[in-house]
Amino acid sequence: MYKHATALLSAALLATTAFTAAADTAEMIPPENAARFAGRDGMVCGKVEKARYAEGSEGQPTFLHMGGVFPRHTFSARIAGANRGKFGFPLESLEGKTVCVIGKIQRDSSRAEIEVSSPASLKLANIK
Repeated sequence: MYKHATALLSAALLATTAFTAAADTAEMIPPENAARFAGRDGMVCGKVEKARYAEGSEGQPTFLHMGGVFPRHTFSARIAGANRGKFGFPLESLEGKTVCVIGKIQRDSSRAEIEVSSPASLKLANIK
């Protein structure tokens, strides 16, 4: 059992390291251009114009709206309510901060979105 657990831990660490390395070298996509990358993995970076906990919506998601003021924003990071507890801070505190969101870019009718399931997919950015 110990060998199996060690192998799983090693695989998880390797996957995390590869993901972090890919994020560090990934091109930063502005929120306004994110829809062009729909269906691909990417790193969207910009100012969180509005952070909104949609407590009354299905799945109780938190949205980090970027690329314009809600509801005319061009990109959202979506954190399911079930994943809020994984973050060691209130997600609403990201409002006004510049962040990078890493993951598969999806597109709905008028904007792009990344579903964020862990803190590793969300980073404070140092953009000048």
